[in-house]
Amino acid sequence: AAVMQYQQNSVFTASPEELTLMLYNGAIKFIKQGKYFIEQNDIEKANLNLIKAQNIITELMSTLDMQYEISHNLFSLYEYMHRRLVEANAKKDTDITDEVCGFVEQLRDTWAEAMKIAKKQMR
Repeated sequence: AAVMQYQQNSVFTASPEELTLMLYNGAIKFIKQGKYFIEQNDIEKANLNLIKAQNIITELMSTLDMQYEISHNLFSLYEYMHRRLVEANAKKDTDITDEVCGFVEQLRDTWAEAMKIAKKQMR
């Protein structure tokens, strides 16, 4: 229970930047779990995890500020990743989960790097 409380508190006290990072990490976790359960032939758990990952991508899409050009590029990428996750889920295809996971990991790493740079500039 203490861990859950900690996680809830960290969500409530997180900056928008940290929340985005948490969403990326969550998506990666659920995609990997989805892949694992596809490999285990546990279709129900694979489905649940891939839907959680899809929901996170949808959340990321809804938080974009569309006045920036990069947001339009990200929106298209998120849309693609969402479509591919739906496909991976329907076909139970781990090649697709790997592809999407690679995209999310790159986005997460780039985001984390940008956060570090922004923190340095604020000092």
